[in-house]
Amino acid sequence: MQFLSLYFHIPFCRERCTYCAFNIYTNLDHLKDAYVDAIQKEIRWLTHGEKVHTIYLGGGTPNLLSAEQLKQILDAVQNSFDVIECPEITLEANPGAVTQRYCDELRELGINRLSLGMQSAHDSELSLFGRDHQNHETANSIRMARQAGFDNISLDLIYGIPHQTLILWQQTLEHALSLQPTHFSLYALQVESGTEIARQIKYGALPAPDDDLTADMYDSATEILGKAGFEQYEISSWGKPSLHNLQYWYNLPYLGIGAGAHGYAGGHRTVNVMRPEKYIERLSRQTAVMEYPRTAANQSIVKIDRNEEIFETAMLRLRLLKEGLSRAYFEERFGESLESHYGAVIQNFKTQGLIEERDNILTLTSRARLISNRVFQALLPEKK
Repeated sequence: MQFLSLYFHIPFCRERCTYCAFNIYTNLDHLKDAYVDAIQKEIRWLTHGEKVHTIYLGGGTPNLLSAEQLKQILDAVQNSFDVIECPEITLEANPGAVTQRYCDELRELGINRLSLGMQSAHDSELSLFGRDHQNHETANSIRMARQAGFDNISLDLIYGIPHQTLILWQQTLEHALSLQPTHFSLYALQVESGTEIARQIKYGALPAPDDDLTADMYDSATEILGKAGFEQYEISSWGKPSLHNLQYWYNLPYLGIGAGAHGYAGGHRTVNVMRPEKYIERLSRQTAVMEYPRTAANQSIVKIDRNEEIFETAMLRLRLLKEGLSRAYFEERFGESLESHYGAVIQNFKTQGLIEERDNILTLTSRARLISNRVFQALLPEKK
């Protein structure tokens, strides 16, 4: 049986971080109730027969919603979908907005995984990012989460920060390890056009990230986390695997619900309208079920053709460093051999030392992980 995952986008934030190009909004607290109502409507219109096994509340800052608002969303899921017993339910949280009572309420709702946006162990770096928490608040949040019964806690960290040295990055890693999370997601800073940090770099107020130093930081993280017993299972992920993220890496269906949410289900990719006000207004006008997975909230819906599905599956599976891309899996899913589709490309990768093969499973070499986007570009289908 093929399982389904649900992603909910909660776009509310207290402040916009200087590096953030995500679909988030500040000063919209007055829309929260109407937004949660709209989410419940979209859930009902998307009712489908597949079993749901993971739920992910991302953002934004989902922990700006009250426990009652989260309960309304999760109750709507239970009422509209066939949810497995004890699904993985993840909530992204800002360490500066967590209390003991809130953690207790989350566990009572069945939320069993927290993803905390720690980002750095240095307050100077958090300040540069415009984060609204300080380093000590991450430890406090983890203590409260454990007290509430959470035993699956992930930390997000960013490296390649302006003025960050290798030693400062290693200190962040060592401090994060001392907090004993079960999972790490590590991301190189992406300088996105239109962000405050991009503006400061453009006008010389901050130095641009150093590619060589950033690569050294990635290698250092791999070594430090490996020695601490954290297995790297994906290019940016270490520790106890996130079942929800594996749904993405396996290129399996998930519904994106909320303003700006992306989904992949029924052979289509969906993107919802970005503005919360527009999202609420769109759902208020829907009066009948549309062809799955379409809803009135969609800004776009595109059918994925066979070549796109093949590319996306190959690319996403190669992000998994142990499971990789299995020849048997590819043939079972697509009815043709991997060799017939990518034979020359694979041989070229092997010659360049970018891919290795063991037991008919292809995986990226350690060298290829640093340039994975270039590797994936070679898998793109030819444009007609």
